[in-house]
Amino acid sequence: MLQVEVRIQGQLDQKWADWLEGFAITHCDEGETLLSGTVLDQAAAYGLIAKLRDLGVKLVSVEISELGEEPDSSTDRTV
Repeated sequence: MLQVEVRIQGQLDQKWADWLEGFAITHCDEGETLLSGTVLDQAAAYGLIAKLRDLGVKLVSVEISELGEEPDSSTDRTV
């Protein structure tokens, strides 16, 4: 299992949570939205990113880490 955190530009409505496989949607002060949740593997993480692409949102950052370990700079993917 992988822990995934994706920060996107703008405020994504809570109604998208189910379509995004139950990821938590948190609105940040900077006018961004943080999506956080778990996926089974790297392929599922890419599937989530593809869904966000289909919505036309702008990615700010993507962090993926093994469940139970702290994310570090080697897994941080900033776009």
